[in-house]
Formats: sequence, C-alpha cells, structure tokens
Amino acid sequence: MTYRVGYFVGSLSKQSINRKLANALVALAPTELELVEIEYANLPLYNRDLDTAYRSEAAAFKASIANVDAVLFVTPEYNRSIPGALKNAIDWGSRPAGENIFKGKPVATIGASRGLGTAMAQQHLKNILAFLDAPSMGQPEGYIKFTDGLIADDGAVADPHTAEFFRHWMAAFAQHIARNLAGR
Repeated sequence: MTYRVGYFVGSLSKQSINRKLANALVALAPTELELVEIEYANLPLYNRDLDTAYRSEAAAFKASIANVDAVLFVTPEYNRSIPGALKNAIDWGSRPAGENIFKGKPVATIGASRGLGTAMAQQHLKNILAFLDAPSMGQPEGYIKFTDGLIADDGAVADPHTAEFFRHWMAAFAQHIARNLAGR
C-alpha cells in the first residue's frame, strides 16, 4: 500500500539545513511513501476572529493536510522550542475548535542542528501533537548533528552510516503509519 505523507520544513529559510534533511529523507524514503511538501509561509498569524471568515490561504493549507495520510515534521530548534511560523501553521490546522485536521493522522518528528540537536523542539512539538490526537512515532528518535558536507542541497548524504540511519528511520515511519491506519 502507498501512503501519501505531507511534510513540513520547520525553517522558512531556503538555505535551511532542515530543508537539506527533508530532501535526504524524501530521497531515501521507502517506495510505499509518497512525500509532498506542505507550504505554510503565506499563512497570516492565526487569530480566532478569522474563524468565521476563514482565509483562503488557510483553507488551502488545511486541504493540503486533509489530502495526506500522515505528516512528517522536519524542524530546527529556536530558543529551545519550535519556530513560531511552524506553531502558527499548526494552530491554523487545528482551528477552529472541533475542526482539527491533524486528529488521527500518524506523525513523526526529526530535526537537524549544528549544535546540541533538536530534542527540546521535538519534545514541545510532540506535546502539541499529543494534544491534537495525532499519534506520534516514538522510536527511533532523530536528533541530527549537522556538519558541513553531511547533506547536499539535493538531499545526497555523504556519510553511508547516516544515509542508512535515514533509510531505517523512514522505514520505521512507514511501519508507524501502517499500524495507525490499519483497519480504516
């Protein structure tokens, strides 16, 4: 069975190391995963006053999530949490009350950093996703220490051990999706 997976790159920067990581994960994903990026940079700041006059950008954004079976978050860590733009996107996707588009969608989090990793950001993200009733993959975890040359812009991974870890991680995500969508 093929699963359509939407993925978020938590950084809006076109030169983001997490964009490189996302490109590598897409390239190394098992054939049963079809990955599509979910764009969110054009979303205005969430404001519940807009719930009754839902913005076209937000409606299109929610439709892009509705059209996938699962969601992958590839995020940096900003100030020991997730980037504000990513949190804003999650708020749009989960609002108004009772219209949470993430509910029941299998999710996974991974991230790269030049420093200590993205453990705090991923923990905060998992807390948010748990509240939204999106089943999150617990293992394996993916806290990638990024070094220059590790991943090219096109997603090519220089280190074979790292490439194998990414293949294994994406295969585990495919199994997580299959388990959570069985019987639907």
